[in-house]
Amino acid sequence: MIEIVGQWIINVISDLGYSGIILTMAIESALIPLPSEIIMPFSGYLASTQRFDLNMVALSGAIGNVLGSLAAYALGYWGSEKLVRRFVIRWGKWVLLSEKELDQAEGLLNKYKDIVVLGSRIVPGVRTVISLPAGFAKLPVIRFVILTFFGSLIWSYFLAWIGFKLGENWDTLGPYFHEVDALIVVVTIAAGVLYIYHKVRK
Repeated sequence: MIEIVGQWIINVISDLGYSGIILTMAIESALIPLPSEIIMPFSGYLASTQRFDLNMVALSGAIGNVLGSLAAYALGYWGSEKLVRRFVIRWGKWVLLSEKELDQAEGLLNKYKDIVVLGSRIVPGVRTVISLPAGFAKLPVIRFVILTFFGSLIWSYFLAWIGFKLGENWDTLGPYFHEVDALIVVVTIAAGVLYIYHKVRK
């Protein structure tokens, strides 16, 4: 299944160029499980062949993330939280979203506000889910877009840079991305703890 999805992503980006990156990253951020770990490294590889520009690849990824995130944000903003939760409970497994992940994202948002919207874009299990509770919380849309864009730009550039450096071997790190994600989680939690400690001390 992953091979089929991966091949579709490669075909879309090969055919549509930057628009394909925007499209696939928008789908990924709209709670539909397309792996950014395929989208961006492959696009970075194409940049290494000079077909794409690396900066434009990262920018396209961030724009796609914002567009897809706005769809999920709108669902949370305009939809009933009870209905959305009922949908997640019943159908979430088909989009790899559990109620536990939704609860975690909502808890983090309520506790840390803007820093979570920004930082969650590089945190596995939260980066695409955070848009729903941001909509529930009625976070101002302009603030949501700005935070989402910059957080997504960091993630997109990181993945694209890996593909750029690896060249034709852009997909060899696929099995190790979960380990990288774990490292990112540890670093993010440590940064959060230091931030809270600093605020409490002050």
